[in-house]
Amino acid sequence: MEPASGSRHAGSAARPPAAAAVLPAGGSGERLGSATPKQFCAVHGRPLVSYAVRAIERISWISDIIVVVSPENIETMKTIIQKYGHKRVTVVKGGITRHRSIFNGLKVFAENEFSKYLLQKPEVVVIHDAVRPFVEEDILLEVVMAAKEHGAAGAIRSLVSTVIASSADGFLDHSLERARYRASEMPQAFLFDIIYQAYQQCTDYDLDYGTECLHLALKYCKIKAKLIEGTADLWKVTYKRDLYAAESIIKDNLSQQICVITDVKEDAVQVGLLLHESLKSQIKVEAISISLCKNDSHLQNMFSGRCYNFIYIHDKQSAFQETQLLVDVLEKSNITLLYPVILILVHLNSSENISFSFGMEKLTRIKKFAREVKEKNIWVYGLLIHYKDHLPLQEAVNSAAALIMALIKDRNPELIGQLLVA
Repeated sequence: MEPASGSRHAGSAARPPAAAAVLPAGGSGERLGSATPKQFCAVHGRPLVSYAVRAIERISWISDIIVVVSPENIETMKTIIQKYGHKRVTVVKGGITRHRSIFNGLKVFAENEFSKYLLQKPEVVVIHDAVRPFVEEDILLEVVMAAKEHGAAGAIRSLVSTVIASSADGFLDHSLERARYRASEMPQAFLFDIIYQAYQQCTDYDLDYGTECLHLALKYCKIKAKLIEGTADLWKVTYKRDLYAAESIIKDNLSQQICVITDVKEDAVQVGLLLHESLKSQIKVEAISISLCKNDSHLQNMFSGRCYNFIYIHDKQSAFQETQLLVDVLEKSNITLLYPVILILVHLNSSENISFSFGMEKLTRIKKFAREVKEKNIWVYGLLIHYKDHLPLQEAVNSAAALIMALIKDRNPELIGQLLVA
């Protein structure tokens, strides 16, 4: 699910200035303890840097995104941009330190040696870490507007722990009053001319050992940055546990909405209505009844939103032709480009018994179909709702709803192609 773009403050409704973004992505990931730099580690099957790029890319008033990577990762980054369809992105070779990499990113807008890129110089430039994937438009807009007014601005957060200083021999020297201090976060924004001038004047020592861009604006341009209270989702992926936390957040975001598609036959429509009632207290549900044998325009309209979970309910022995049509429309909609889409095929059976041969045949077909469409980033699961007089339909549907929510929330690739029974 794409993050919602809200506004925390009424003042954020002002028209933003011409803006661009620089994303340093040259870290080695040493603290992560992985051979793969953390910005390229997969989170739910997709590199972390792609999430950060997408968070910036979806904001229409940011014209250019500069991703700065180490020389050995330039081709990797270009491949990511192509694979996930990112737009307005330029990849630049980084330096040996964070500040030198950011400086290289800024040079794209100003210096002749980067003339092969030379882009339109923005009024305001945003600097944001490539390993902070959950930044929202409202905080970006607030920081950019503050930078336009004050010259520099940055997000901050309250300190969680008290900061102390140790003496040379390893004993406590002093502690800082936690209420007076804040943690500097990203995003930060600057009038382009100010931060570029600061980097031009920067000493080698600051370029090699400094980490705080706001400090450079203060030290070299006498600009005091406006500090903006940040949101809880601005945290940085640093350790391996942060990757697991990021994946959990992404799964939760993707499991907020579901579309229930039913065949037009009476039994399927009835189950669709019952399923809607059973699910609506747990998840936002859109339910439609449609014949998938027809290339109905409503199919295309369904995918204009950002739903990544679909249920198709039918009472046919085999509905793979109709399901293939649904898969084709999903693929054409491009919603499968960034995230896996879950498709749960629900088959209704009201016979007295389910034969073993029926179950095996159904399972074999679902497994084969699931393997084929997984390559399109569509994850297919099978669900059999079996009901008869001794098992009321509502009870079977409630059981199915519980299985559906588990599949959506867990998003387990190991269960792709399995047939579950409610």
